[in-house]
Amino acid sequence: MRILILGGTSFVGHALTIAATTRGHVVTTFTRSSTPPGAAEGIVETIFGDRTKEGAYDFAADRQWDVVIDTWFGAPKVVHESATQLKAHAPYYAYVSTCSVYDGDPLPYGVDENSQTVAADPLADSTNYPADKRGAELAILEAYGADASLIARPGLILGQREWPARLSWWLRHIAEGGEILAPGPQDLAIQYIDARDLANWIIESIEKHLTGTFNTLSPVAHCTMSQLLEECKTVTNSEANFTWIPADFLQEQGVEPWNEIPIWMTPDRYYFYQFDTSKAQAAGLKSRPYTETIADTWNSLLTEPQAELPGGRVPPGIDRDKEIKVLAAWAEGFY
Repeated sequence: MRILILGGTSFVGHALTIAATTRGHVVTTFTRSSTPPGAAEGIVETIFGDRTKEGAYDFAADRQWDVVIDTWFGAPKVVHESATQLKAHAPYYAYVSTCSVYDGDPLPYGVDENSQTVAADPLADSTNYPADKRGAELAILEAYGADASLIARPGLILGQREWPARLSWWLRHIAEGGEILAPGPQDLAIQYIDARDLANWIIESIEKHLTGTFNTLSPVAHCTMSQLLEECKTVTNSEANFTWIPADFLQEQGVEPWNEIPIWMTPDRYYFYQFDTSKAQAAGLKSRPYTETIADTWNSLLTEPQAELPGGRVPPGIDRDKEIKVLAAWAEGFY
């Protein structure tokens, strides 16, 4: 197949490019500045440009692809423009969206693809992440329809060249050794997708011309918080010691889940690791062992350039001084 990837150089886009070329497809990437994997070897055609500018899709004149793959996470109107402009050049559109498009606070456990989504406008400027992603979905459905589009809704995405570097932060932090604040409960079920598994499934689904919307995550409880941290310790050969602290104490100390303590969620957000992914599993989605994801991410940190966060994004991870203070407060009160 001839595949046009809008992006194709950072994290999921990078994984998509590798998955597509590995399976023998002819890949063109459209990116602002970064070079995709395979470009230097002549495997991937690279077109540079800014999709937010007028005339961005002039490169598509007199050209045809079998599918467009898009990972955009900003203003929906940008996806609306790409879907409108590229409809005459590709009959099929695949989009990496997010499970954050579901509406509800809190969400019930077991949300599936038929659940209510947030209000969104396909012609809007950027407002917030859920509305932006849902607006992009609507833009694609408006231009292509449900019978010519594939929408993947992952949640937490981990793996090589990851950003915002949540697993990478844990690996680096644990590798430093010493006493590490470990957020309870130890058996917190983690549901995520390795970027390579997501990319492989998307490419395989495109080959089958699969259409529709899918929650693309591992089965529930693919690993636990304890398993994840212990494996980080193992692969980094660290001498770190984990001090497990309950969620209620961390909240009392003003510790923020997700941002300050990456991957960890407080009880009111456990639904984020409980999405129904049976539809995607039935359509062939496979999840590699968490041990492989962690080991490969660590190897990537040691051997590859890492993706930079977009401007304005704050990297995850608790300040070490704050972590020490929380550990001291816990020790004072409970030991």
